[in-house]
Amino acid sequence: MSTITVRPVITKGDEKRFIKFQWVPYKGNPCWVPPLLMDRRKLIDRKNNPFYWHAAMELFLAERDGAIVGRIGAIVNDNHNKEHSENIGFFGFFECVNDQGVADALFDAAKNWLKARGVTAMRGPASPSVNDEYGLLIEGFDRLPAVLMAYNPPYYQGLVESYGFTKAQDLFAYYLHSDKVFNEKFKRIADIVSRKEGLRIRQLDMKHFDEEVKLIRELYARGWSRNWGEVPMTEDEFNYTAKDLKAVVDPRLVIVAESKGKPVGFGMTLPDLNRILVHNTRGWLIPAIVRMLLFKKKIDRVRIIILGVIPEYANTGIGAALFYETGRRCVAYGYPHGEASWVNEGNVMMNRGAELMQGTVDKRYRVYQLPL
Repeated sequence: MSTITVRPVITKGDEKRFIKFQWVPYKGNPCWVPPLLMDRRKLIDRKNNPFYWHAAMELFLAERDGAIVGRIGAIVNDNHNKEHSENIGFFGFFECVNDQGVADALFDAAKNWLKARGVTAMRGPASPSVNDEYGLLIEGFDRLPAVLMAYNPPYYQGLVESYGFTKAQDLFAYYLHSDKVFNEKFKRIADIVSRKEGLRIRQLDMKHFDEEVKLIRELYARGWSRNWGEVPMTEDEFNYTAKDLKAVVDPRLVIVAESKGKPVGFGMTLPDLNRILVHNTRGWLIPAIVRMLLFKKKIDRVRIIILGVIPEYANTGIGAALFYETGRRCVAYGYPHGEASWVNEGNVMMNRGAELMQGTVDKRYRVYQLPL
């Protein structure tokens, strides 16, 4: 029987092999969207990515007979543990051939690394955090993932659960369509709330992008830190992410809600670039840019990534008005299809909002946990 060896990623060559292995499990899968190689390099760049300024990570490669057969990352996110008063670690970047022995070796390596750092449980997948690709897809394998959402082969669920992981939380991706989103009740609620709260909803001002990013970061930090597993980005992380999104964002779909002149909430919706990137099979940047320039106007689908209000306005109905305005804008600007993702199963307000828009659960992701 061939021996499986697992070793840490040390050299630049190792990092390249770590990234490129992702192409192996998805060969011939039409629903997998190849990532941009440049983005993957930035995601695991422990020197320059601000996430790693408060987190430690070790990457591992599994080999058998000289060939790479799997990979994994082990992460300790200090900000998560402070935010939620926990002492846990995470696994992420998990990719593996359909072999339980390989998966077990990878999980062992991550577990041992985390145990040596004193954490009491391993949760994931988080690649590398809740603000990146999060959760394991367990329903909806025959459809493309939305932009910035995870995708994996169906057999990963068996590999994870056979090792001993159990469910910590499920995450929903809701499918929305213009034919169902709008109804008189929804519009009436939005109109009543707008009048009562002196509501103004405006789009992102690209001429003052840095100031807008600062405002949205402050709203995000106040409004989302109470959700299960959420960890507000640091200022450096937020700016790092915003810089990447600036090139692809449609400013008409990033909206800020102001109640009597006071910013109280926002929504961020992105065109679903995966409809283009799925054809960029090698993950090269230049072909991706060319395709976006040629075909971006043909994208008819969006992903609603974030939408909500700060806690003191949670019961005003402004969240519903934001939902309505998001839907209205998407249809007006040529996006009849949408996905609201992800929404954790315990987030009552967001699940009700998606249901108010007559969304249906289209994909389900699962976050797992294992006591150490």
